[in-house]
Amino acid sequence: MKVAVIGCGTIANAAHIPSYLNNPEAEIKYFCDIIPERAQAAVEKYDCGVAVTDYHEVLKDPEVVAVSVCTPNNVHPVIAIDALRAGKHVLCEKPAARTYAEALEMQKVQHETGKILNIGVVNRFNDSVNLIKKYIDSGKLGNIHHVYVSFRAHRSIPGLGGAFTTKAIAGGGALIDWGVHYLDIVMYCCGDPAVRTVTGETFCKLGKNMEEYAYTDMWAGPPDYNGIYDVDDSVTGLIRTSGPVITLNGAWAQNIGVAEQYIDFMGDKAGIRLQYGKDFTVYTAEHGALVEYKPVFQMRDHFQNEIDAFIDCIKSGKKLPSHIDTVVITAQMMQAIYDSADQHREIVLD
Repeated sequence: MKVAVIGCGTIANAAHIPSYLNNPEAEIKYFCDIIPERAQAAVEKYDCGVAVTDYHEVLKDPEVVAVSVCTPNNVHPVIAIDALRAGKHVLCEKPAARTYAEALEMQKVQHETGKILNIGVVNRFNDSVNLIKKYIDSGKLGNIHHVYVSFRAHRSIPGLGGAFTTKAIAGGGALIDWGVHYLDIVMYCCGDPAVRTVTGETFCKLGKNMEEYAYTDMWAGPPDYNGIYDVDDSVTGLIRTSGPVITLNGAWAQNIGVAEQYIDFMGDKAGIRLQYGKDFTVYTAEHGALVEYKPVFQMRDHFQNEIDAFIDCIKSGKKLPSHIDTVVITAQMMQAIYDSADQHREIVLD
């Protein structure tokens, strides 16, 4: 099955490209990037494919069955929609789009074309997350009444002054970049409950005076002090759903020197703390005693799981949990948090 990778930056090289190469049924025909050197570097590094700079060239090729969209957020919708209308199946990196309205348009075109549109919410293919979902679905935790989410770093603003910190390109900051993963895990594990109300506040504090921002390391760097910083570097929120109440605190940067990336699922029979990207601990009580244990299981590469499932669903027609119909709910939640922060009021969705 011939595929193409559109956008040859960090996520493409770290996840999509190696995973396609490891799948015996996939063949990368094109590496596409508006920076010619990036596309050519991929051809030389992986010893396959053709380098192009215009994604329309990829979409015109009838041999290409599917594409991965690994570009900045602002062009996710246009490329994904063009690909769907060209008859290609699409795996688009997260977030689906900058806004809920853009995500809805992507969903609309997917329904019109009937082609697959999956979003890169890769944790739905994480073995740890899926085991937690089984625990919850089986009733092991009882009634999940509250989920607390923390994704906080001391100093981790990416590419200060670049695409990540420019709202017109990224759509937002810490919430849309990191928060999308955490909220998606919660929704997936809890059965995608209906969202009722959302209250949130976002803050653009530590990065806005770029030349005074102190840090020890910067991914997607170095900083561009002539660039733009107009996104949230921290966020807090409360979401009421038809299932649990969700509270969240997130920060690319904070004046607390502790990094915390975890999700607490709190039920009336047991609770779970998931360390993001890692294993989890179960807390409960048995026979008058407090009990905690850490399940031991095989952790496969979730990006490989995601790509393998994408290739398989193209052949089988199976609808994956990362389908746009499911992921659009998270886009709605994030939009509501941003709207609540802008308007300083609760947003009612139901």
